[in-house]
Amino acid sequence: MQVILLERVESLGQMGDVVNVKSGYARNFLLPRNKALRATDGNIAHFDAQKKVLETENLKKKGEAEKVAKKMDGLKVSIIRQASEAGQLYGSVTARDIADAAGAGGFKTGKDQVRMERAYKLLGLYPVKISLHPEVTVEITINIARSEEEAKIQLEKGSALISKNAAEEEAEEAAAKAAKAQKAAADAEAVFTPAEDVPGLGEQPEA
Repeated sequence: MQVILLERVESLGQMGDVVNVKSGYARNFLLPRNKALRATDGNIAHFDAQKKVLETENLKKKGEAEKVAKKMDGLKVSIIRQASEAGQLYGSVTARDIADAAGAGGFKTGKDQVRMERAYKLLGLYPVKISLHPEVTVEITINIARSEEEAKIQLEKGSALISKNAAEEEAEEAAAKAAKAQKAAADAEAVFTPAEDVPGLGEQPEA
C-alpha cells in the first residue's frame, strides 16, 4: 500500500514522503495512529495544502518534547517484582509497567512510547528508550528489584542483587531436568528386540 507520511517514521521516511508499506502495517499502525494517509490524489492534495500548518505544529511538539527530554534524560525508576534467589522474575516487565513507572517518576508516558528492544525477565538495571516525539528520544534506566530497599542497593552497586550459589543451583537443576527429559525420550524411542530374534536365545537344546 502506498501512503503519505504525516510525521517522521523511523526506517520509513520524513513528513510528506510517499512510501510503500505492507497493507497490514498501514491498517494496524500507521493509519489508526494518524501517522500517515493513503496516498490518493485527494489526500496528497490535502497534505500539500496543509503542509505549512502541519510543519508548524510538528516543530511546536518537537520543541515541547525536547524540553521534557532534558528533564527526563537519565531518569531512574524502580519496578518491584517477585523473583527467585537467582534473579529470575515470576513473569516479565511490560511496556505498560515501564510507562507507569515513568509516570510515577513525574513524566506522563504511554506504553506505545516505550521501545521494547528485549524482554525483561531478570532482576537488574536496564537502559530503555522512550520516544517523546518522532524526532526526540530519551533514555531512562529501569531498576527491577524485589523491594525498594533492594532497588536502592542495586542502584548503588550498579548490578542485580542475586545469589551466585542460588544461580548455580538453579542452572544445575535446569540441566538435570533437561538431561532427565532427554533420557526419558531416548527410553521411549528405544526398540527392544524379541528374544526369539536374538541368535542363541529361544532355541531348544538338542536332545
